[in-house]
Amino acid sequence: MRDNTADKLDNVVFLVDIFFTITIFLVSFWVRNTFIPSKHSLDFFSHLFLIPLILVFTTSFLSYFGGYKSPERTNLAGYSWSIFRAIVLTISALLAILFFLHIQYISRFVIFIFAFLELCTLLVIRTITLVYFKEQVKSGKKSLRVLIIGSRSRARELVLALQEQMVWGVNVVGFVDPDASRVGSKMLDIPVIGTVENIHDCLKVNVIDEVIVAIPRSLLNDAEPIVMACEEEGIKLRFMADIFNVKMARISLSEVKGIPLLAMEPVAQDPQQLFAKRIFDLTCTLLSLPFLVPIFVIVAIIIKLDSPGPVFFIQPRVGMRKHVFPMFKFRSMQINAEEQLKDIEHLNEAEGPIFKIKNDPRITRVGHFLRKTSIDELPQLINVFRGEMSLVGPRPMSLRDVDRFERGVQRKRFSVQPGLTCIWQISGRSNLPFEKWLELDLEYIENWSFWLDLKILLKTIPAVIKSKGAA
Repeated sequence: MRDNTADKLDNVVFLVDIFFTITIFLVSFWVRNTFIPSKHSLDFFSHLFLIPLILVFTTSFLSYFGGYKSPERTNLAGYSWSIFRAIVLTISALLAILFFLHIQYISRFVIFIFAFLELCTLLVIRTITLVYFKEQVKSGKKSLRVLIIGSRSRARELVLALQEQMVWGVNVVGFVDPDASRVGSKMLDIPVIGTVENIHDCLKVNVIDEVIVAIPRSLLNDAEPIVMACEEEGIKLRFMADIFNVKMARISLSEVKGIPLLAMEPVAQDPQQLFAKRIFDLTCTLLSLPFLVPIFVIVAIIIKLDSPGPVFFIQPRVGMRKHVFPMFKFRSMQINAEEQLKDIEHLNEAEGPIFKIKNDPRITRVGHFLRKTSIDELPQLINVFRGEMSLVGPRPMSLRDVDRFERGVQRKRFSVQPGLTCIWQISGRSNLPFEKWLELDLEYIENWSFWLDLKILLKTIPAVIKSKGAA
């Protein structure tokens, strides 16, 4: 739980960064044109296209490196290192774009002046932010005043969590308990000031920002008078959502024609990052087509010359939420490979439900090369384009393998989009036992972010080139 004041501070810092970044760029252009001698004055409008690029690069890298962390979780040294890396990468990206596009009319002096001034300005902004934060926390002016419904173990757990995590501090005014005998007692030196029946009086005589219900679901029948009292007093009401004693990655509330629905999702995925992931998948797939089409043609010809049968091997695979889809690969086995599987199943060298043997007799001569280089996987970009797969995600498994899953947690991998590569691809590939493979998939699911996908993609390239663990 994060208080609104912390979110507002983050938003203010973000907007201040944008304002000063634009201002600094304009100042940098003016300094270059005014104080650095040149035969020709620079064209201002030809430099304007740099502004959106600078804003995107700077804010993205700052966010990634922790430049927008809460002041309670970092210090000036941490901010400084984040800012330095963000500026270096921003300038490197700009210079790379200018170099590869052969843009000569942009002044490099403007970019370097901007880098110096931006670094100094962002450091000043973070210094002011830290000073302001410490002063506000010390004064207690922005601390959240909370009334908690309940005074037993759940309420105790909530108080400790609030005191540890609330950025600006929290002042628990008191507890209100359904049991009248608890009134007057204390927990964590905080008094029980009333019962659910007299909650109206508690709200009237105390300054309260929020009321949080921390009673078990067996006592939720008492919730209606609490809701009515908070509505009348104009006070925000929250419920502890762990009413079923299960841990969920993401809990949200939605509404359908006035009916509130509490959603508990096992995997936390930011919709904006998911959208960025999909746009990235489509962009990379489309940009790779001019390079891949010639390879597809050559590989298709070689496959046809090597052995009879189709160029592509299409197999049903289990995707997100266990939807079955046809996965495309270049054929690397004999045409009757699926029928031969039952005859060689006893030779399986892999642990768990998957089937792997080193010298699979069904693989064709060309198939060994295609698998070693992972070229056989390239047609799965068709699945990426169709939205059935992503560039990064747990590998889609066959119906045979899924039917042999022994534990329910193994099916958690179906909560995300399958992909061409994942953490296992850069950690040993086919050399990994199934349990380790699954562990890495679950690690990816629990820690997923768009930036993690980029890291995995960059590390996949050398893994594929070395062909380590390929089968």
